[in-house]
Amino acid sequence: MWQVIGQDKILSLLDYSLKTNSVAHAYLLVGPRHVGKGTLALNLAQALNCDGPELPCGQCRSCQRILEGKHADVTPIGLDSRTEIGIDDIRGLQHLANLPPYEGKCKVFIIDDAEFLSTEAANSLLKILEEPPPRVVWLLLAAEEERLLPTITSRCQWLELKPVPSEQVQEILIKSYNVEADKAKLLARLCHGRLGWALLALANEDVLEQRSQRIAKLVSLANAGLEQRFAYAQELANQFTQNRRAGAEIIEIWLDWWRDLMLIKSGCQEAIINVDYETALKEQARGLTLSEIEGFLANLCLLQEEISQNVNPRLAWERLMLNLPRRENPKH
Repeated sequence: MWQVIGQDKILSLLDYSLKTNSVAHAYLLVGPRHVGKGTLALNLAQALNCDGPELPCGQCRSCQRILEGKHADVTPIGLDSRTEIGIDDIRGLQHLANLPPYEGKCKVFIIDDAEFLSTEAANSLLKILEEPPPRVVWLLLAAEEERLLPTITSRCQWLELKPVPSEQVQEILIKSYNVEADKAKLLARLCHGRLGWALLALANEDVLEQRSQRIAKLVSLANAGLEQRFAYAQELANQFTQNRRAGAEIIEIWLDWWRDLMLIKSGCQEAIINVDYETALKEQARGLTLSEIEGFLANLCLLQEEISQNVNPRLAWERLMLNLPRRENPKH
């Protein structure tokens, strides 16, 4: 059975394609990280090679081997800690694609972070998609699909995974994972509808600990001088160069925090995301005007856009630090 939650339309489409033998040779799975793209890709690989009565059954030998990452005909690649997926990666997949399935019915190639294909790798993949070998399915996963070549996206069937409503995530965490109500509420808000992130944070305490460290640094900058702010800008730029995902996560934390400041300043604190930091948010909000908060939020959105367009990260972060409002002493 499918393990993806909250994507009923996509699952109905795939069920129909499997039953009518009309599966596309390539799919583009788009949506934010941790929304379920990887789970859906594995489920589809299982369904294409499943020996059970219900596709995917999750119990047969093929389904189990795919889940364990041991199936010879299912090959995943991704960005990992690199800055791009190179031509050698795609040439390796191309070689495998021209061989018949070894132990299953269909060869499946899963390319995570497909938007980070190098130009050469993207052009090489395009040639394969233009002349697809038989019994081969390509699954491209992307959070920033606009970075992909239009010629690649046009040769894939588009499947967009939507974030799950916060209330549904909270209910799933409580009923299926026995999470205490307050923690389920926090995780449901922090995950932005990405159940995978909530489950990751539930399984790994380091996720929330790292978030706390980043928030502590964010708050400390409110009264910091330019020298400290620029030093942190350099640190963030270096981190982003080494790991784009980490940099994107930091920007997301900043956006959530300043959005919460805006909500508190507007008297809408019941809608904040960082419910465990409500006291700290209220304290910081007292020393800021609504126009300052809105202006800095606009700068954060600009930073996010610039980073996605490969603008020099150090210059982008330094400009942000220059525009970071300095908190006045709150008046009691």
